[in-house]
Amino acid sequence: MSPAPPLVLTVAGSDSGGGAGIQADLKTMLALGVHGMSVLTAVTAQNSRGVRGAWELPEEAVRAQYRAVVDDIGVHAVKTGMLASAALVETVAELLAGTDAPVVVDPVGVSKHGDPLLAASALDSVRAKLLPAATVATPNLDEVTQLTGIEVEDEDGMRRAADAILGYGPRWALIKGGHLPGGAAEAVDLLTDGTEEHWLRAPRYDNRHTHGTGCTLASAVASGLAKGLPVPEAVHEAKAYVTGAIAAGFALGEGIGPVDHGWALRR
Repeated sequence: MSPAPPLVLTVAGSDSGGGAGIQADLKTMLALGVHGMSVLTAVTAQNSRGVRGAWELPEEAVRAQYRAVVDDIGVHAVKTGMLASAALVETVAELLAGTDAPVVVDPVGVSKHGDPLLAASALDSVRAKLLPAATVATPNLDEVTQLTGIEVEDEDGMRRAADAILGYGPRWALIKGGHLPGGAAEAVDLLTDGTEEHWLRAPRYDNRHTHGTGCTLASAVASGLAKGLPVPEAVHEAKAYVTGAIAAGFALGEGIGPVDHGWALRR
């Protein structure tokens, strides 16, 4: 009998197409050698062309799932994704406050196709309750604008965005620059705790099949933290993993296909 691997819990919504959300999180965790567990917050009817519908779960269902896992099995890191409403954001923040484990907050606001996944009324709760619980917050540039009002157009803007996000209380901010305008040859992210900066650069692949990148990156960071890696090392390893997954992304359906979570297992 093998010893249990590190334990990572994802608190997020379901993507019926399998490219993002809970499904992407669990695939990433398996690929990176940790045991993935889940708390489902919402169900989406989703495919390669967009989100057709979304239904959030009751607060008591989210709380019961979380307590069932953490109280019996335990956890070495938690990742949050789609939380849908202010009530769920506040419920999850309360649960995280009582959990002694690093937390990666992916403040999911919209889908890859531009469909809203977070009620506008929940933004204040994300700022005041969820971000202060984060070891690492991982907003993309659209989510930065939602949360701070800052529209990032260059690397200096990413610095300003990171400062603004850190102002809400996370220990580290990982600003994902994949949507920087101008068609740069590199995909640039900034990790900072307000004192030290880590610029993460990788080739920008000419591949439109990038559904699930945000979920995948945040889950990879959580997996590294569960293994005991310091934040910068966990983020560097996560960046390398998601870069490979983007390069190997594949067509699925008629729209935007997913990244390939199993790329490293097939080398």
